[in-house]
Amino acid sequence: MSGDGPGPGLSQPVPSREELVRAVTDRRAAEALLDRIVAENRFTIAVVFPITGAALLLASAEGLLPDPIAFHPLLILSGVLVMRLPLVSGIVPLIDRRGVAALGALIAYTYAVEFVGASTGIPYGEFSYEVALGPMLFGLIPVALPVFFIPLVLNSYLLSVLLLGERAGSALIRVPTVAAVVVTVDLVLDPAAVALGFWEFGTEEFYGVPYANYAGWVLSAAVATVLIDLAFDRTALLARVEECSYILDDMVSFVVLWGAVSAFYGAWIPVAIAGLFAVGLVRLDRFDFVGLAPVSR
Repeated sequence: MSGDGPGPGLSQPVPSREELVRAVTDRRAAEALLDRIVAENRFTIAVVFPITGAALLLASAEGLLPDPIAFHPLLILSGVLVMRLPLVSGIVPLIDRRGVAALGALIAYTYAVEFVGASTGIPYGEFSYEVALGPMLFGLIPVALPVFFIPLVLNSYLLSVLLLGERAGSALIRVPTVAAVVVTVDLVLDPAAVALGFWEFGTEEFYGVPYANYAGWVLSAAVATVLIDLAFDRTALLARVEECSYILDDMVSFVVLWGAVSAFYGAWIPVAIAGLFAVGLVRLDRFDFVGLAPVSR
């Protein structure tokens, strides 16, 4: 892949007042503006932000940052939202009324299953949040929970359908494959989050995470995959994935951030799994790691 835009560290064009006004009043203008911002800042969003985030999280966990900077919810949420921009920009043009309804149901399910899990230990095993990731709903789960959970499923869905190719047309292949990828993503995420002290479980079996947790993720991943299937027309989704080179950059951020945290704590199995995701992204030619510049579209 070849870079066709300014390299990292160079200033990017600031949106004009006219662009901002049009973006407020016209959906297509807003989508075009977001597309330009993401495309021109890919390296900053997908590499610089997760590296900085990993450094801040590790410094917080190791007591190197004073209160209230350590694990500051605003810093965490703002960083996550920036890293989500490529995925948001990639899928927003596909969202119609059906998509809104299905994604709304997925958001409701996300809150429900997490609340039940935090209250009863089903289906993930007993756990509790030890770091407030922003405002907490009923004092148990983050209000911003969908911002953390749904992109993991969407990234897994997009990665799976691209790797499966024509086989993704079969629901009997697509749904279990996506669910398996989501669970594999959690094999990286949960051990690193436990090591940082984000949350803790009642029992520790796999780097501080009980095996029952992953059984729960099989259920959540299957339900989420079905709802995403309902949210988007697969033909349109595949076409969008093909034309939008940065749509999986959020997965790049995931590999960089959580791979780095896992490596710091010596969780080598999660590091190896993150490496497998990196191989998949390279195979799909989804990010210019060599040129460190925006990819031509």
